[in-house]
Amino acid sequence: MNKAFVREPELNGRAYCPRCASLGTAVDRETLDHHVQKQSRPRLADSAWFCDFSRCEVGYFDQFERVVTINELQFAVYPKDPVAPICACYGFTLEDLESDVRQGTPTRIRELLAKSESSDSQCRTLAANGRCCMREVQRLYMRRIAEPGG
Repeated sequence: MNKAFVREPELNGRAYCPRCASLGTAVDRETLDHHVQKQSRPRLADSAWFCDFSRCEVGYFDQFERVVTINELQFAVYPKDPVAPICACYGFTLEDLESDVRQGTPTRIRELLAKSESSDSQCRTLAANGRCCMREVQRLYMRRIAEPGG
């Protein structure tokens, strides 16, 4: 087939992990510099995507399908490691969430929400996906309380 008739993919800011095909979350240089080990950092440009799929070994990838695996990160990150804090800014963990579920009131989650709205939050740098954790914390909490026995 003549290449003149092959349609090039449109760049729309979305990218899929080259290993697991999950939709990535766009991150910038600040996030990458904080999370990727120095020897692996030159492999990616100033922008890339974080693979949020917990069972995938890819941490970050770029549009040329170059990857940095979770073994090349500075430290463990959620959701790749379920023991790592969900909130990298304030250290909120799944155990904190489970405590709120057991107690029947989202006390710790409300405290986290108040902190996340302060100027001390550094989500863009500290969070592996460069985003505030509150959406994920609330999603996990709602899913957990909807479970039988939750």
